[in-house]
Amino acid sequence: MPKIKTNRGAAKRFRTTGTGKIIRNKAFASHILTTKTRKRKRKLRKSAVVDATNFKRTAKLIPYM
Repeated sequence: MPKIKTNRGAAKRFRTTGTGKIIRNKAFASHILTTKTRKRKRKLRKSAVVDATNFKRTAKLIPYM
């Protein structure tokens, strides 16, 4: 059985925690920031855990991380 290739785009966007959860950065924080509130922009800076519905799909993209 050959090794699975890591999706390089996904490898730059996701990382795994010690307990095996996958961490992602939040979207909508790069431009058109004048219309967004301070509170919203502050919350967008923090990372989030990948949801259970997308976990299996994301884990296949980064098998050795």
